[in-house]
Amino acid sequence: MAIKVLIVDDSATARAVLREILESDPSIEVVATASDAYVARDKIVELKPDVICLDVEMPRMDGITFLKKLMHYMPMPVVMVSSLTQSGAKTTLEALEAGAVDFVPKQHSHIYDAKDEMKDELISKIKTASKAKVFKRELSNQKSPNMTSLAETTNKILAIGASTGGTEALKEVLMGLPRNSPGTVIVQHMPANFTAPFAQRLNSLCAMEVREAKNGDSITPGVVLVAPGDYHMVVRRSGARYYVEIGSGEKISGHKPSVDVLFNSVARIAGANAIGVILTGMGADGARGLLAMKNAGAKTIGQDEASCVVYGMPKIAFDVGAVDKQVALNKVANSILSFI
Repeated sequence: MAIKVLIVDDSATARAVLREILESDPSIEVVATASDAYVARDKIVELKPDVICLDVEMPRMDGITFLKKLMHYMPMPVVMVSSLTQSGAKTTLEALEAGAVDFVPKQHSHIYDAKDEMKDELISKIKTASKAKVFKRELSNQKSPNMTSLAETTNKILAIGASTGGTEALKEVLMGLPRNSPGTVIVQHMPANFTAPFAQRLNSLCAMEVREAKNGDSITPGVVLVAPGDYHMVVRRSGARYYVEIGSGEKISGHKPSVDVLFNSVARIAGANAIGVILTGMGADGARGLLAMKNAGAKTIGQDEASCVVYGMPKIAFDVGAVDKQVALNKVANSILSFI
């Protein structure tokens, strides 16, 4: 049965282009389009689409406000279409926090110019969203307390990988860690211009300091380094000092940054002195790297199926024997602390 999609965008051109892209795939059916949130509301009740493709900027009610209402009253998979500008990145992160499954960045100011570049990504993410689990959202912007449950800092490294659904999963995990937790390195599949605002948002919510990684940054207790979009990140060591190296290169496991690249470097450099965590996401990136970490003596954690937006990466990791402990998202932070 075809995936039923509702396109919501105030631009007639955008609606036409998005329809053309999606209907080029025989497994997708665009059941309707809507020019604003109020028209969309009626179409949702009438047609019950499987996925909504939603623009951010719309008249009468903006896309974020509509999304928040939708995820409160009638949760369903939503894929946002967003600008690659800095403000667009911040708005997209807000949408992911509000419950959107994923987003497709607009590469150009005019959507028609981006049609060919968007096609494969949009179709792929619509298909992924149709299988995703969505949850009713109760948002909170309060900063987590400055917990000090660790008696002392350690020299361990915490490495985390995530993809679809990962922005919210990472927030929950990091908000559950005290400020003197081990130095943490993260790969979240995300394009350039999005990782810096993402890190800033996490920094405003978490007890630890969170920032986008720069080449040569030291990995120290209480600091979280997020791999910059479109760059790989690896862990290096000089004497007793761990640090990150940022570099370009080809996509690995279909991604740049790649979780496998990070995890494999942690396995080589930190070995048993590391903890690896793989969270929600489509595909297999990170599974083999997590196995390498486990084989090197690291402790490993995988998010369970019930709490994943997309049980892809954690499933593959579990199936290949890379996971020591599989737990629900709300228990990941405590599981990390139990390994320290």
